[in-house]
Formats: sequence, structure tokens, C-alpha cells
Amino acid sequence: MTISIFEACRKRSRTPKIYGLQTFAHPGCPIAPTGPFRNNIRIFLEQCAEPETYNIEGMPVWCTFLAHENRGFLLPLYTIEEHVKHSVRPLCDHCRCTGWSHHLVSQRKYHMIIPVDEEWNKPLDDGVFDLQTHLLHGLIHCNGFGHLLCINGIEGGSKFLYGREIMDLWDRICTNLHARKITVEDVSKKRLMDLRLLHGVAYGHPWFGRWGYRFCQGSFGVIELKYEKAVEILSSLELNKIIQDFSTTSQYRDLKHMFRHYRDLSETRLVTMRDLLRFILTLKSRVPFQREKAVSCTLPPSSSLSRTMTRTALQNKTFAKEKSVKCRKFSNVAANLDSRWPIRRLEYAANVVVSALKEKKATNASINAGMTRQEARDAARLHIGDTGLIDYVLKWMNNVTVEGLIVRRAVNPMTRVLEYTIQEMENDVQVNDAEPEIVPKPLSLPAVIPGIDVYKDVAYLYNNVLLGYPESELVRLASQTVLDCKNFVKEWPFVDEEDELLRFICRVVPNFCDLETGLTSEIPPGEIIVLPLYATVGDLKAEVQTAMRDTYCVTEQLVVTDIEGMEGIEDREVLFGAVESGSELWLGGIGADLGTELKYEGGADNWTVRCRCGARDDDGERMVACDICEIWQHTRCSGIGDSEAVPPLFVCEGCCTSLAPSRAHYGFEFEGIPPMDELGMEEMY
Repeated sequence: MTISIFEACRKRSRTPKIYGLQTFAHPGCPIAPTGPFRNNIRIFLEQCAEPETYNIEGMPVWCTFLAHENRGFLLPLYTIEEHVKHSVRPLCDHCRCTGWSHHLVSQRKYHMIIPVDEEWNKPLDDGVFDLQTHLLHGLIHCNGFGHLLCINGIEGGSKFLYGREIMDLWDRICTNLHARKITVEDVSKKRLMDLRLLHGVAYGHPWFGRWGYRFCQGSFGVIELKYEKAVEILSSLELNKIIQDFSTTSQYRDLKHMFRHYRDLSETRLVTMRDLLRFILTLKSRVPFQREKAVSCTLPPSSSLSRTMTRTALQNKTFAKEKSVKCRKFSNVAANLDSRWPIRRLEYAANVVVSALKEKKATNASINAGMTRQEARDAARLHIGDTGLIDYVLKWMNNVTVEGLIVRRAVNPMTRVLEYTIQEMENDVQVNDAEPEIVPKPLSLPAVIPGIDVYKDVAYLYNNVLLGYPESELVRLASQTVLDCKNFVKEWPFVDEEDELLRFICRVVPNFCDLETGLTSEIPPGEIIVLPLYATVGDLKAEVQTAMRDTYCVTEQLVVTDIEGMEGIEDREVLFGAVESGSELWLGGIGADLGTELKYEGGADNWTVRCRCGARDDDGERMVACDICEIWQHTRCSGIGDSEAVPPLFVCEGCCTSLAPSRAHYGFEFEGIPPMDELGMEEMY
């Protein structure tokens, strides 16, 4: 349900600003912030959003109205500020599952939500963070690291917005507000196909890769090198080799027909699986003759059956004098022609002409419903750019059979113009070239008719080639490896702009006492500090201290004491000339609150992951702990199916070698890639 402008303004003390959906968050529209995200988000809420009169579980809510410039509807973009100290879920599971467990807990999270269409006119309810039906739900910590949690376009239930429009908006917002890294768990599907596998094979990256999202962290110990190798294996499968490997299967005929169909349509050579999938996915619409094929395979409705039979009888009577004329299959004619075009191109052009004739016949109630040479030529040019090919084929299309129909060329007695017509085969039609007489019989349809529905064709390739390749463990494992990679990330690299500002990446290193007390994890990412050109060393210390106190729970009382490499420089000295803008600086500090539970996003590090697949950290997949050593490992790698319950007593293989081997083993190796321990996996976790 769309929002009217009147409805948007009626209950507000002042008229809200309305922005264009397709231009919002473009550079300078409506703001052009130059600072880090923690400051930019406040500017955004102050200048581009209106506070709501209600809150969500004590959290303030702002609303930004966006109007679609072309389609005229109005939608709300809500921003909710969540203070972690007052939150029921202060730690971030998304950080933990994407390798950011060592990040310090941010004081604030910002949720950006576009609810489902039906909720546009209603206030948000408690529990809004748990819904998966939002058109958009993004979460960004005040340090600029965040997660895209949910996106649903037309196929996800929206009546107005496409998924790519929502992603464009989200990407512009993140760019405009200077987000640093955004992750997404890609579980998107289309017609039950995982898009991360489909698009990975077709384009080398997931669907989100259009916006710069790349491999972040794989599940089940999959590293980026293995992911890239798996994508390469699947995308480089040669079509001719696929046909050969499927020659003894029931899919052989359908795959061969499908490959030939799309090779005929393509102006470039289709050699590999990537070539084929990319070409199919770029087809914008179905060509008319393919739709006609689908129609011709079904009986007409009973209400039109008598009219169809009447027209057929009249046509048969018209051509009664020509029954003795012998016909030849066009494929045989084409094979005997000394043509510069390959036979498949000649046959394709003939199919296009016949399709045009069938379409003319279906829409024209006249008896002959023929087409002049120029009409046939113009219809064929909608699908074939080579007019020489069209003229050459039309020259030979007389008394030939194409797709079970007779094509004749004769002068129309009414118009006295040469016309092409089609006629259904009769029992007494004689076919030359040593071909047996063609007797009409019920059509035996293949499982898939290529071209009618491109996504049905893609689904057939997805299920039978990518997931069901016969007797190929390599293809199966490669597909499983790609499916095991769900987490992707986009990074906006730190850039020192050419302006009148100084920018630094600053990391605060705790003193020795703090390290002994509890800050023992990996050093978290530094903070972006922006200062005026005339800033001093003291200004830098003060700004870093303010930023750290404002951003993280553990550093609310931090005192910055010194800057590494600048110990001899007094605080009143100007930074310009003393240190280069864009540098990474290390600062010393004291006063970190090491006793707080809100230290790291991963929580208390009091459990260990060590799985046979190579995983050394929580990756979000289902795990079980050994009741003896208390080490966690994946249920799948331990032979426990996803639908099976975890046994009440579980002992890992390392603690009880007398147990039977696990039913599943995923420690496979791709050719040319050494085992994980040789790749330095121990050092990566």
C-alpha cells in the first residue's frame, strides 16, 4: 500500500522533506559529508530524516521519505539507533560469523529499514529487527562496519521495487555516509536455485558482486583460494565434454538439443559452461518463434477446435491440385547447397521464416494468410541481422518441409503477388531425398523445450550439470565448495582526498598492564580521524581520544598519552609537515575498561573450534562439542545430518579413535592446491 504525500504530512508538525528514490545519496544529494561514518550518520539524521513520535523498545526512530521519480509512489526509509548498553542483544552475531570477533563492541548500531509494501502506512512494531520480510534491512555499527541483513524485491513480495533498485539505494547510502566494510550472507534464490552458485559460474562472482561484494569467509574451512579454484572448475566445463559425459544418461538428448539451440542464437562461440549460462542470462526476452513452438505442442481449446478444423479443410481444398507435388526436407536441401553460411545458420533462418508464417496464420482469419517476400524478409530481420542470409534462404524455400510443415511459394490469385504459405503435412505427401513418407503422429516432446523460458533452461542446467554431473566427484565437490561460501564483503578503502583536510588511520595500543589484564585478542581496525589543515599534535590526540570514547564501550574512559614516532614533538606543534596526511598512526593510551563484558563482538573467548575441515572459528554453521575435550566441530563433518538431532553424548574422533569413521568427509583437495596446513591455515585463525 503506497503512501500519499498528504498522508505523509498530515500527522507531522512540519512538512517532511521528500527525496527522489533514484537520486537519493548520490554525491552531494542531499548531503556531502567529509568525516567518518560516526559523524556522518548524525548529519544524515539531522538533515535528511524526521524523528518519529514513537520509539522501538526505547530506541529512537527517524523516517526519510523517498518518492519514485517515474512510478510516483512514496515509501519510508526508517533509521533506528540502537544503544548496545540498553539492548537485549549487545553483541553482534553477524560480526562473529564473518571473522570480526576481534572487533571492539561499538556503542551504537544503526538499523536502516524499508518495510514490506503493506506496512508503509503503519508505524514499526517491536520485534522489527527479527523480520525477514523487509524490502531492506541494513545494520551499520558506529565505527562504519556493518551488515546487509535482508533484501527483498519483486520476487520477495514487493509490488513496486526491484531488488536491483534497493541494492542501488543501499550502496549509495553506504558510499555517501563513508561506510568502511559491509558484509552480506548470500542465501538468495531464484526458482530454488542458489544464486551464489549460478552467478558464480556465469560471472565469477555472486549476484551481490555487481556492487563490489567479494569473498569474505567460507564455511567448513573453505578459503578464498579454494573458492576461486572451485568457480574456475565449474565455469570452464566444456560443452562438448559435457555432452560426451552425459551420452549414456537420460539427459543426453535434452542437453544436446539445448546446447545447439543457444549456439545457433549466439553470434559468438559458446564453448564453456560460463559462456552458455552468461549468454542465457543476458537474453532479455523470448523470440516469437519459440513461443509458437510451445503453443503448437498443445491442442487448441475446444471452443476453437471446430474453427481450426474448418480453416484446415479450406486450406487443404485450396492446395488439392498440388498434392502430387513432392517435397524435400529443408535440412537436406541446405546440406547440398554450396553456401558460405553453415548449415545450422541456414536452418535457423528457415525456422525464423516459418515461425513468422505461423504467427501470421494464427492471427489472420483469411484462408491463405500468406506473406509476401518483403513481409517475410522484414519479419526475419527482427531476429537476424544478415539480410544476405535471409534472401538466400527465401530463395530455396519452396516445396520444402520445416518443423513438420510444408512451405510453398505461389502467386496469390487475389493480389497477383508472390506469397509464402505453410500447410500441415498430409498422409499422401511424398518427401524426396530417400526420406520416408511423413505421417502425422502425436508429438513426442523433450523434457525441456529450449528458449520458451530461459530460467527453466537455466534450472535444468543447474540441477543436472552443476548438481548432478554423472560420476564426477570433482564437479560435485566444486559445487559444494561454492555453496559453502555464503559470506561476502564490500570494502570502501581509506582514501586521503585532495582537499583542505588531514586524514589518518589511528590505532590505539594499550599499555603493557592492559595487555596483561585482558586485551589479548588481535588488534582491532583503526579509526579514521579527520582534522583541519592547521591542526596540532594535541588536536590529534584529543580527536582520537574523543573518537574512541564515542565509539567503543571498552574505551569510554580512554586517555591517549602519546603518538609513536612523535614522542619528542610538543602538543602545540602543527601536524602539517610533521606527518604525512593519509598515514597510519599508532597511539598509546591508558584507562581501557577491561572489566566490561562488552569488550569484543565475539564475546568471551572461552571456547575452541577445531574441525577436520580446517575451521578454527565460528562460521555460523551447526556445531557440536565433544563431551570429553569440549572442542567444537561441525555436525556435518562429524557425520550428523542437518535433519538429525545431536546425540545426547558425543565423543569426537580424536578422543575415541575406536569409533567408526565419520560418514562424511570434506577434507578434499583440488588439483594444484596443497593441503590447508601447508597454506598456513593455522596462522589464519
